[in-house]
This record gives sequence, structure tokens and C-alpha cells, in this order.
Amino acid sequence: MDQFFYFGILAFLFLLATFDLSIGVANDAVNFMSPAVGAKVAKFRTALIVAAVGIFVGATTSSGMMDIARHGIMQPQHYYLVDVMCVFLAVSATDVILMDIFNTLGLPTSTTVSMVFGLFGATTALALTKIIGDGMSYGDLINTDKALTVIISIFLSVAIAFVIGLIVMWISRVVFTFNYKKNLKWGIAVFGGASITSIFYFLLVSGLKNSKLLISINPEWTPAYMDEHKLVILGVCFVVFTVLVEILHLLKVNIFKLIVLFGTFALAMAFAGNDLVNFIGVPLAGLESVLMWSDAGYPDPSTFRMDALAVPSSQPFFVGAKPWFLVVAGVIMTIAIMTSKKARKVIENTNNLSRQDDGEEVFSSSKLARKTVRSVLTSTAFVSHYVPKKVTDWINSRFNTEEAILDEGMAFDLVRASVNLVLAGLLIVIGTSLQLPLSTTYVAFMVAMGTSLADRAWGRETAVYRITGVITVVGGWFITAGAAFILSLAIASLNYFGGIIAMVCVVAVIAFVLINNNRKFKQKQQESENVDTLFRQLVRCTDKQQCWGMLRQHVTNTQNEIITSVLGIYSQIVHGLVNEDVRRLREAQVRLEETRSLWKRYKRKEILGMRKISQLQAVEKNTWFHLSCNNVSQNLYGLNRMAEPIVEHVDNNFNPLEEAYVKQLMPLSEDVENYIRRVQGMIVSGDFTRFDEGIVEGNALKARISDMRHKLQHEIQHQDANIRVALLYLNTLQEVQELTSTLRHLLRSSKRFQE
Repeated sequence: MDQFFYFGILAFLFLLATFDLSIGVANDAVNFMSPAVGAKVAKFRTALIVAAVGIFVGATTSSGMMDIARHGIMQPQHYYLVDVMCVFLAVSATDVILMDIFNTLGLPTSTTVSMVFGLFGATTALALTKIIGDGMSYGDLINTDKALTVIISIFLSVAIAFVIGLIVMWISRVVFTFNYKKNLKWGIAVFGGASITSIFYFLLVSGLKNSKLLISINPEWTPAYMDEHKLVILGVCFVVFTVLVEILHLLKVNIFKLIVLFGTFALAMAFAGNDLVNFIGVPLAGLESVLMWSDAGYPDPSTFRMDALAVPSSQPFFVGAKPWFLVVAGVIMTIAIMTSKKARKVIENTNNLSRQDDGEEVFSSSKLARKTVRSVLTSTAFVSHYVPKKVTDWINSRFNTEEAILDEGMAFDLVRASVNLVLAGLLIVIGTSLQLPLSTTYVAFMVAMGTSLADRAWGRETAVYRITGVITVVGGWFITAGAAFILSLAIASLNYFGGIIAMVCVVAVIAFVLINNNRKFKQKQQESENVDTLFRQLVRCTDKQQCWGMLRQHVTNTQNEIITSVLGIYSQIVHGLVNEDVRRLREAQVRLEETRSLWKRYKRKEILGMRKISQLQAVEKNTWFHLSCNNVSQNLYGLNRMAEPIVEHVDNNFNPLEEAYVKQLMPLSEDVENYIRRVQGMIVSGDFTRFDEGIVEGNALKARISDMRHKLQHEIQHQDANIRVALLYLNTLQEVQELTSTLRHLLRSSKRFQE
């Protein structure tokens, strides 16, 4: 029975590993794909093929070192088969769940941190049982040094990568400027030679150094040989590549594109070779454990010690089959990167945070971001006061963004893309030589953010949004560590004490999370595509007249969507009040908050769009555009003022509206809803032939509501009425009147804007 049970767990571990490979490569695609995609170095398909080839080569030539899963965190000599299988199942489950959540959100995170802290949490759960039961010490059971090293590396990689990215990009831009094609004659050979040398050396150290490929070519090319002769290798490579780059430049080859594509291949290869352990290390350790148990004749799993995991594997089948597992993993990763839509989402969000021009801002403003921008502006003003004006003017001339060579769809130029890849690879090489487990995700992302800041991509109009995005991503990294530890600890404890039933429940939860996240992702992606396509076209458009047509259509679409929400929310509030339906009222409040947030994003986009039309037209349309915006905002604020006292009244179970009030309100509300639809129809169709009738109808409604208010005020003063109910009804009428009034103004301003 035990055999079937543990082989079943093993099969599930490999199934999870398959999912993990697909999900993990989708998240980590940002490490090596963002520069090529952001700079439009080649077609997306071409960049994808280059990355896919790099991934496959990296996976199949990997050394297959799985020590971190076997004894990097746990001290296996103190654990039994039942213990390690509980740990491995918990770690695999945690890794899949966390990676899929981050992919669904479109945020990059570290597979290394997820696995290490998952192992740390799950092993802690089992260690606590032994500390309590056997009186063993925590230090004997767990290798805490590894987890501490990863934590330190997080801080180091984040700070160092950002600062170095900022400095190197600033120097590169001063040298080449945004009009870099004019300044290639003297600098491109040295820059290209140094860049390709760095990438090539990175490829050797992080991708091929510990593989069998180099040794198979030349037995003398061992890791020790590489370390001893690294200066010679660097020198020879620099001379050769510098000469080669100059020749290619004379032959009109775009050196920057060559650097980016070569760097994409190298980073993809190194990622697959080094991070493969994060995906298949745990199931392979589980396989080795079960095979050792099988060779021992299936003894009691609760007494069979895992001493063999503390030393290199000697199990014949495991040693012989491991290369085939690496090949299969390479195939899965290659297919995943070629087909994953979530990978594109993660890449897109990263490039949006570093794009050179104004575009769609994915993140909202935050208090910390606002304080940061304010502090930077104050510091910059202080420093500028002491810098000579000639120096300032010269530096500004080197950062003239008007000269930027950006084709349609490019988030940044080729110079920045090259610097991003070269620095990411170089920093990872340095980290590897210093035996620091730097995360490729952390390094690549923070280098990109540092270079974008140096490139003045974070202007005053966008800085708060992009800093919020960076804070969100970096915060997510630390959440990954904590969540992996806690979740893995909980699952391992559940597995250990709950047995088979608990493990089945874990499987069910994993399946539910994956299915639910993918459903939400597809829904969110569809909504995003439906909304943002027109704006993206507007941002990329260069023809002023076409920009005006797209802006007008976007404003119309926005007003149509907001008015539809206003109509639905208003109806929910009124019916919730009349029927004392607090659930409907709360739904209206939630929908109202979502609509307000959506409106803020739309407004921000359309303000950017106003910059794309001709100056003369902008002067003419600007007033009516902002009046329309103000009217839309007033509609939403009015609904909020209407909803809050009604929710409080109904939720506290106060007296309902009197029958006489209901008989007045319901016909009025029906007429107001019809008026909203009529205004919406004219705005959406652009047909204002019945504009005057719409204004007259609005005035009549306003006068009618005003008369009802005056009568109600008279009743409150001179009759014995329920003051609380009467005042609530009076507030409702006031806001309905205000809603009608702002709709009239919206109709007028929209007409003048569209004409």
C-alpha cells in the first residue's frame, strides 16, 4: 500500500513540476525578453524564437545540480521518507500557487526565493515536530545560512542593480545622446566590443561553465581553468569582438540589435541552466528518495532515514535518467515561452514602467510615491542651484528627448535595451563569482528601472505612477518570501498530521487556484484589450487629424461606459432604498467605487491624448473637454452623496420611506432614467439634432424636482412628519436634481467638444 501511495505522490510532484515549468518561465520571461520587446529589435516572434532556443540549450546543457532541494535547507540525515515527501509536496504546491498568482497579476517575482523559502517553511514545520518530540535543536535540523544569504542578496541585488543601471545609462546617454546614430563613429566599436565581451563571458560563467559541453569540446576547459584564465579570456574576447564590431558597423550592421539579440539568448540560456533547479529540483529529489527506499526493500517510511540526500547521488537509474529529465524540462519550457499569454503580460507591465514616452499607466498614485517625487524635486532644485548653467545646458542638450529614435510601438531605444541586457548579465556574473545567489528577476528588473530613471523617462507627469509600480513589484518580492514560508509551513503541517486525506485536499486546492486564476486572467485580459486598444493606437499615432478622430471616439466611448454605470448605480440605489435591500445598496457602492477608479484612469489617458492633437484644436476643445470631465465627476460624486446616507439608514433598520414618498419617487426615477438614456443616446451617436429638446426636458425635470423639494420642506416645517425619513428623502431629491442638472451640462459640453 505504501508503495502505491508514495509513487502516487511522486507522480503528482512531476505533474506539479510540469505546471511549475510553464508558469515559472512565463514569469521569468521578463528577465531576458523585455529589452528585445521594448526596443522592437525584431518581430516578437523572432525575439521569442531566440529566447526559446536559449532556454532549450540552457536546460539541456545544465549541470543538473539539485543540491539546494536535497540538502540546501534541510539536514536530511535527521529526516525520514515520510518527512521529506511532506516537505516536497508542500514546496511544489506553494511554488505553483505563488507563481500563478503573480503571473495573473502581471508582476515579476523570483522563482529562487519562492523555492528556497518554501523549503525553509516546510522544513521548519517538520523540524518543530522533532524539536518537540525528540528534543533536537533547530540549528541541527535546518541550514539557516542559506535562507539568510538569499535575504541579503535581495537587498543587495535591488539596490546595487538600480544604482549601477542609473549610473551606466547616464554615462551611455551622455556619450551617444538620444540621436545615437550621429555618434556611432568613435564609440560603437568600444561599446559593442565591451558589451558583447560581457555577454559572452556571462554566457560562459553562468551558462556553460559547469556544464559538460565545454569539457566535451576540450577536456582542459574545466571550471578551474576558466577561473584561472578569466583575465586572458576577457582580454582576448574584448580585442576580437571590438574588431569584429567595427567591421560589422562598416558593413552597415546595426550593432545595438546584435547586442540585444545575443544578450537575450545568453540570459535565456543562463536562466534555464541555473534556475532549472527551482522547477524540477524538488521532484527529482523526491524521485531519488523513493528510488533509494525501493532499493532498500520498502521498509517502514517513518523510520527510513534520508542520509543519502546529504551526498551526491549514486543511484544508477537516477544518475542515468537525469539528463533525459533535463531535455524534457527544456522542451516544456520552450513550449511555454512560445505560447504563454501571461509571459507577455508580465513583459508588457515591466516595459510600461520604463517606457520613454507617455503612455498607459498601469498603476495608480500612492502616498509614498508622491513623497518620493517631492523629495527628489527638492533635492534636484538644491543641487542645480550650485551647478554652473553652462554645464546644465550641455547635459540637457545630451538628453534632448525630442531627438529620440523611437519607431512605432517602441517603449525605449536600442541604446537602453543594450545597456539593460549587458548590465544584467554582468551583475549576475559578478554575483556568481562572489557566491551571492542574485536573482535574475531582481537584477534585470531593477537595472531596467535604473536606466529608465537615468533616461528621464520618469517625468513629472508619470513619476508617481511608475514609482508606485516599482514599489508594488519590489513589495511583491518580499511578500513572495513571507508567503512562501507561511504557506509551505501550513501545507507541510497539514500533510504530516492529516495524512492521505490532507494531501488529497491539497491537490484539490491547487487545482481550484490554478483554474480560478486562469479564468480571472482571461477575463481581465479580454476587458483590458477591449478598453485599451484605441488608446494605444492614439499614443502611437503621429497624424494630428487622425489623433483628433481617435481622441473624440475614446472620449465618447468613455462617456458611454460611465453613463451606463451611472444609470445602473442610480437604479440600484433607488430600488435598494424603496425595498430596504441593503445588499443591493452595498453592491451599488462597490460598483460606484470601481467606476470612480476607472474614470480616473480614463481621464488621465485622455489628458495625454489632448497633447497629441494640433495646438489650435487643443485651444478650441480644451475648455469643453474639461467641462465634460467635471460633469462626469460631479455625477459620480452626487451618486456617492446619495448612497452613503441611504446605506446608513437602511443598514441601521430605521423606518422605511413613507408610502406617499415612494409614490412620488418611483415615477420620478423612471423619468430620470429615461432622461439619462436620452442624453447617452445623443452623446454616443453624435446626433445632436434634438439637443434643444434635451435641454428643455432637463430643465422641466429640474423644475419638477425643485417643486417636490419645496413641498417637502414645507411639510417638515409645518407637519408632524418622521424627521429622519423626511430628511433622507429630501437629500435624495437634492442629489437627483443635481444629477439632472449635471447631465444637462454634460450634454452641452459634449456637443461642443464633438463639433
